Amino acid sequence: MSGITQEAARIIDPEYAVTPACNYYFMFISTFVIAALGTWVTEKVVVPNLGEYEGNLDDHDTEFHPLTGPEIRGLWASLAVNLILMGLVLWGLLPGDGFLRADDGSILHSPFMHGIVTFLFVGGFLAGIAYGFAAGTFKGEIDVVNGMEDAMKTLALYLVLVFFAAQFVAYFKYSNLGMILAIKGADGLRASGLGPIPLMVSFIFLSAFLNLAMGSASAKWAFMAPVFVPMFMLLGYTPELVQGVYRIGDSTTNMISPMMSFFALIVAFFQRYVPNAGIGTVIATMLPYTMAFLIGWMILLVIWLVAGLPLGPGAGLYLEG
Repeated sequence: MSGITQEAARIIDPEYAVTPACNYYFMFISTFVIAALGTWVTEKVVVPNLGEYEGNLDDHDTEFHPLTGPEIRGLWASLAVNLILMGLVLWGLLPGDGFLRADDGSILHSPFMHGIVTFLFVGGFLAGIAYGFAAGTFKGEIDVVNGMEDAMKTLALYLVLVFFAAQFVAYFKYSNLGMILAIKGADGLRASGLGPIPLMVSFIFLSAFLNLAMGSASAKWAFMAPVFVPMFMLLGYTPELVQGVYRIGDSTTNMISPMMSFFALIVAFFQRYVPNAGIGTVIATMLPYTMAFLIGWMILLVIWLVAGLPLGPGAGLYLEG
């Protein structure tokens, strides 16, 4: 989403750069907060309300099976490939003049950070090939191609979405509608006199509500970013903050949104154990998580704003000047 955020920010500042690590600090702390809240909700709210399970567990394979010899060889092979790739990355980053650093020696705006998707692809691709041949899953190059073809089938919808999202952002910028809406909206918000905390909390609720009607995070951000990122920039808030706040609202209602791409799959898994379960059953079960995450994440955001902490490397809360 940092790419969409950057293009939206350049409606105001053509040179503005948003890195993939722009929300790293906030998301790192959020990991522990959400894990703790999820555990508490599971143990204290959800499980006690489920009651005694009346199904037949014998119908389900609930036991773990030991890894076979070929699987162990495959895992060792993929581990070796990942260690080699990690060594190459560290070799290019640790020295002050490393070949993966930027011309000024920084890592934040280096070729490594800008090409992080490529590094992830190469790592996954090579590790997958190493596992396949070592475990015997792949016998030749045809098996590799077939495996990649099966994986790409699941990405087809996303690729189509990204194509049209890119066109939308480009035409929105070309038409200056983003600038017009941003200026008008910023004037209205400035006149309201709301401070950063009420503004960001309101944006969380807006994102969470829209997520109920459109489950894809990138699709929503593609049409929200060109309006809200410039709008908040005119009010003095960084695009990185706006993106982080959006991610809170989007994440908290994913589990109760029927529009979420994996919701049907979740219902299908649910029905393996409760055959008469439907959409309502899943939403009712997951609603306590939504409420706990929404409240907990907003409290964390308020603490973050009050403390004035950066959201990630080089990503503050307010624009300078």
